[in-house]
Amino acid sequence: MKAAIYKTTGPAAEVLRVMELETPSPGPGEVLVRVAVSAVHPSDVKTRAGARGALAFPLVIPHSDGAGRIVAVGPGVDEA
Repeated sequence: MKAAIYKTTGPAAEVLRVMELETPSPGPGEVLVRVAVSAVHPSDVKTRAGARGALAFPLVIPHSDGAGRIVAVGPGVDEA
């Protein structure tokens, strides 16, 4: 899958990179969504800029707002 990512905080032009990543598999209670549209939410900008403290993960895919289609479900998810 193609994703915009960052590993450190800072200005968008300096830290954002578009990369090809392995498509994840959903874990227990999770779903995998093929995103059709995505928006930048103010919380994404604040986290990337470092205004919310240290990053929670070593690699961040900024995405709080979006819509798409569920393409896989993990264990324990009702498929109905």
